[in-house]
Formats: sequence, C-alpha cells, structure tokens
Amino acid sequence: MPERFPPATTKRIETHLKFLYGEKAPLLTKALLDKLAAFAPDLHASPRRLWDERDILLITYGDSIHSQGEAPLKTLHRFLRRYLAETFSSVHVLPYFPYSSDDGFAVIDYLQVNPELGEWPDIERIALDFKLMTDLVINHVSSRHRWLQNFLQDLDPGHDYFIEVDPETDLSMVVRPRTSPLLTRFESIKGPRWLWTTFSADQVDTNFHNPKVLCEYLDILLAYLGRGSQLIRLDAIAYLWKEIGTPCIHLPQTHTVVKLLREVVDLVAPGTLLITETNVPHAENIRYFGEGDEAHVVYQFPLPPLVLQTFYRQDATHLTRWAQTLEPPPPGCTFLNFLASHDGIGLRPLEGLVPEAEVMELVEGMKTFGGMASLRTRADGGQSPYELNISWFSAMQGSCKGKDDLALERHLCAHAIMLALQGIPAFYILSLLGTENDLEGVRRTGAPRSINRHKWDVQALETLLADPDSIQAKALHALLALISRRRAQAAFHPDARQHVHDLGSRVFAVERHCSQQTLLAIHNVTSEALEIPLPQGEWTDVATGAGVAGKLELPPYGIAWLSR
Repeated sequence: MPERFPPATTKRIETHLKFLYGEKAPLLTKALLDKLAAFAPDLHASPRRLWDERDILLITYGDSIHSQGEAPLKTLHRFLRRYLAETFSSVHVLPYFPYSSDDGFAVIDYLQVNPELGEWPDIERIALDFKLMTDLVINHVSSRHRWLQNFLQDLDPGHDYFIEVDPETDLSMVVRPRTSPLLTRFESIKGPRWLWTTFSADQVDTNFHNPKVLCEYLDILLAYLGRGSQLIRLDAIAYLWKEIGTPCIHLPQTHTVVKLLREVVDLVAPGTLLITETNVPHAENIRYFGEGDEAHVVYQFPLPPLVLQTFYRQDATHLTRWAQTLEPPPPGCTFLNFLASHDGIGLRPLEGLVPEAEVMELVEGMKTFGGMASLRTRADGGQSPYELNISWFSAMQGSCKGKDDLALERHLCAHAIMLALQGIPAFYILSLLGTENDLEGVRRTGAPRSINRHKWDVQALETLLADPDSIQAKALHALLALISRRRAQAAFHPDARQHVHDLGSRVFAVERHCSQQTLLAIHNVTSEALEIPLPQGEWTDVATGAGVAGKLELPPYGIAWLSR
C-alpha cells in the first residue's frame, strides 16, 4: 500500500471493501489507492471550509433559462452572474449529460456534456464562479448506455454489469417507488433477458455485487471532481444494493458504499460535500449521516410537505411538533433544506407525522390548484399517493379556505421558514421566479413532473423582471432581499443551535443561537393579522433595525427575524 495514505484511512477502506466483496478486498484496496494517488498526488492540501451562513444553493436544469442560438449553459451562467452572484454560493445543475428519458436521470454517457446544453468548458466556467453540485446517478443507467448495449451483445465492459432475474422469482418484499414493473424484458444475443429496473424500463439498475461496477463509478466520481464539482449528489442511493428476499432499500451494503465514497472525497478533495437523495420517511433518511461517516448532507425531505400542509391548513401544529423532535446532525454534517425541486413534493416523509386523512385532504386541495398526484405500489399491492406534482408558487395560491390574493406573501413566508431552520437552504429556480404550473409541458410530455419543469426564454424572462409589477420581479426581488438578510446573521450558520418554540398553531417560531448572536424567527402561517407575546427582553428587528419588546404584531403571513 502507498505509505503516504493515512493508515487509518487505508484500514477503513479495506474494511468496507471486505464487507462488500470478501476475499477480493486486499487487491481492490490496492487498486483503489493507486487510482486515488494518481488522481491527487498532493494529499496534503488544506481542506475547503464546509459551510457557513452565507451558503445558499440554487437548483436548476442546464436549460431552465435559454436563448435561441446560444448554448443554454452559457445563457444560464450569464443569468446567474447578473442576478444571483451576490446571494447564491452554490449551483446544482441537474444532470447535464446525454440522456434518453426522465429529464436527465437516464444517463447515456456520464463523461460527456449533453451537446444540446453545451460543453465541458461551460460547466467548468460555472464551477469557477459558484460551488457546483453534480449528480452521480449511481443506481441505474439509460437503456441506451454502452454498458447495457454491451450486455445485450455479451461484450465488455458491461456483460456482467446488470441484475438478471427469473421473472417467476418472488419479489414481493421489494419496496417500490413506482407503479411500473420491477423487471423489464430485453432481447439479447442469448435470447430474452429480464433485468431489474427500479424506476422505469429505460433506467436499468447496475449490479454492485460486481466490484467492477463500483470501480466504474469511482472513475466517474473522480472525473467530476477533476472538472471542479464541489458537491456530489448521490441520486436514488437508497436502492443501490439488491438482495432477493429483502426490501432492497437501505441495505447495510448500500450504507457501506456511501461510507466508501465519503472516504474517497475526504481523501482526495477535502471540503467536497457528499449529499444523499433519499425520499423516504425521516428516520430512514437521517440514517445516511451514519455516525458522521456517510453523507455530509442529507435532504430534509419532510420539510416540503410539512410546510405545504401548514400553509394549506393555516396550522403549524405538525410542523412545530416535528421540528421540535429534530436531533442535531453529527459533527461535520448538516441538512439540505428545500421546499421545491425538479421532482414533485414527496408524501412518504409524512408517514407517522400527519394523519392519513389530512394527507389525502392536502392531495385533493392541491388538485384544486391545478396539481396532480403520482402513485406508488405498496407492499400489499395497493396504491398510495407518492408525490404531489405542482409548482410551489401555484401551491401557494390559497389555503383550505380556497384561493385568495395572498399567494406572494404566503410564498415568501414559506421560504423564510426554510431559511430559518438549521441547515443549508436550497431554492429551485422556478420557485425563485414565481413560476406557475406548466400545464402545457404536461400535455406535451405526458409526464406529471413536467408541471414544475418550465423552460424560460431569457429575453421574455428579463422583460418580466424589468417590470416591477410582474409576479416574477416581485418574487425574485423579495426572496433575494430575504436571502441577503439571512446571509448577514451569524446565528443562521448551519452548525448554530436550534430551539423550536410552540407559540400556538398559527405561528412557526424557531430560535437559533451561536456565540455571536441569538435570533428568534417568527412566522405567521395564517391569513389573519396576529399579536404575538415575545420572550422577556428587548429584541432588534433585523429587517428594520427597530427595537421590539413585549409583543409583536404580524400581518397575514408576516415574518419577523429578531436578534439580540
């Protein structure tokens, strides 16, 4: 083994590989460390800082903003520099590789940029101005990927990269995130082959029982780090390892693969953040912190549906109760807080937190606002709502009392809650721009998720942003002002302590505390003006600089961040 690797790191890597691959571990360990040494000959570089209160992430597709005759990544970069460079530290460009379906998550080639978006230099220029998050779509490949085509021809690399199962096998224990068949038939030179396809027939699961598959993905990971990515998102990681006769989700081998990837990024690119995407109930989700040795960051999946339910019912009871039970992440770990993303609003994280009747009430309510609900197959064969498909701004257009004219105030207050909670905040670009449901997109693609994947023409968008009366201008400028205010508060550091107060069902209140500052964030989640008693002492409103004591008056969906 190369002596310059820390012995403890070498031992942990070999232990992980032994758990996964048994007696092959020594040779695999040597091969991996040789690979890492070649990638990063200087292993003594100072690590980048992990995070602070100034860290704000933007989520966007490479062509969410585009201009005719220009590579969308160039258009996006120019827009980011013009409007967001002062407020956003990081950008998650959703899969920017050639793909065959699922808007990028059925990857044809991991090592190429989709020519319809641009080229590697376009990605690298974004990475120079912002910390770049890149998706490692690790669970599956496109049916058009070279590995799968080789598999069907019994060629390498690929002939043993996939999971072949007899269609008569009892797979009833497997947890399903979709209603599509788990196995898909492919024609090969050896005849029909039935392969594991967790998410769709075009997304074929790779076989991590084969260490060559792990090595392939390690090469891909290193390539992304070499191109400047500082955040790596592990897409659909929970389903990675399959063992027939088990649920095939969250298996110990999956957690071990995450630990191994963590060792790699910490060794060759210290300060790089590993982020797991696991849209499951909270107790399952936070297991991906491990003991501080798996993901640096996990998505806070209960937050979007809980906030949505809070504003729909004008009742913060469930949100407050859940937030009061949150345990601090292990040292060196934090949450990614978000409300909307390219996917729908997952409902599984509400299990055990919100009564089923209230979940169904929310589903029906969002349908009245133009939304839809996608289904999953339960273990008993029945179907349940899996996610809501609706743009966040459209979801904010009313409450259980019906539509009203307070959508913008509701939208701003919801994001203020996200900004106040412990973790790193993430904004979806369409929410930042107050974008409504794209029903034409759904009609065009037939995919419910297209409702929240609108593509903005940059000239049309900038015309709207120049009009102070447009929803786009109002939403963007109000949110940017709120983000700027947040970035100036030391108590919003992701590691600062958090205490959630119960000030009644109509208010969500969270106190953040660090050595420099105590900050009390209070949010009116109703359409009525409220008078709220304050804890003893004098506070300063960070928005106005005015002193506040005794009580606080908040308008409908009003926000107050009070410091002392």
